[in-house]
Order: sequence, then structure tokens, then C-alpha cells
Amino acid sequence: MSNEFIGLVTLMVLAAVLCLVLVGGTGLLGPRRITPYKDSPYECGVEPSGDANERFPIKFYLVAILFVLFDIEVVFLWGWMSIFAKASRDFQIFSFVEVLVYLSTWVLGYVYAIKVGAINWDETTTLAPEKLEPVELVRKEAS
Repeated sequence: MSNEFIGLVTLMVLAAVLCLVLVGGTGLLGPRRITPYKDSPYECGVEPSGDANERFPIKFYLVAILFVLFDIEVVFLWGWMSIFAKASRDFQIFSFVEVLVYLSTWVLGYVYAIKVGAINWDETTTLAPEKLEPVELVRKEAS
């Protein structure tokens, strides 16, 4: 092995040993008392209800698409904006057309998200009627 990789390999070995020592140490030295309180599931301070195997509404997937659409596009635009003013005229024209094409796909994605109701979080329009609980039952459980 070449001498230029010895430092990297040493760092990786030390990191692996440190991880094993820390994880193994907590397993060996930590308390082992199991209580019903520790075994109970915790979900935002609310007692979980229902079955964990039920299907999630599609709105969670659509929120992920919206995240990619609106947050990640800033990464591309930031780099372009930082060099646009100091670039040559040919690059400015070419990149401006490219950004217009990119933003047009962004606008199409935004229109699609609005059309399918990704921003509408009202469960009465997205869940089947048999999945909705009666209001009286929800009020009784809350009190």
C-alpha cells in the first residue's frame, strides 16, 4: 500500500474502534432494567392508537415532491446567481435560457401539485369515509 493512504486508513481504523468501544461499552455497562414504561412506544407525547400496518395517504409522498421542488432548486439557482453577473455575455445568454427551461419545469411541477391537491391537508377529502372517525368519538377520547 502506498504511504499516502496510511493516514486515511489509520483514521478509519480508529473511528471503527471508537464506535465499537462506545457501543459495546454502553451495552456492557448500561442498566438492564426493563419496565413497561420503557417498553411502551412513544409518539410525540401521544399514546399511539390504531394499527401500524395501515396505508399512509399519498399526501406524504406529495409533500416529499414539494420539498424537492421548492427547497432543492435553491441549490441550483444559488450557484448560477453567484457567477451570472461576472460571466461572459455568451455564458449569460446561454445560462439564462437554461434557467428559464429549468424554471418552466418547476412551474409545471407547482401547477401539478396544486392540481392534485398536495397542499390541501383536509383529511375529509383525501381519506375514504369509512376511515374517518365520528366527531363524538374523538371528543370522548380527548377528554
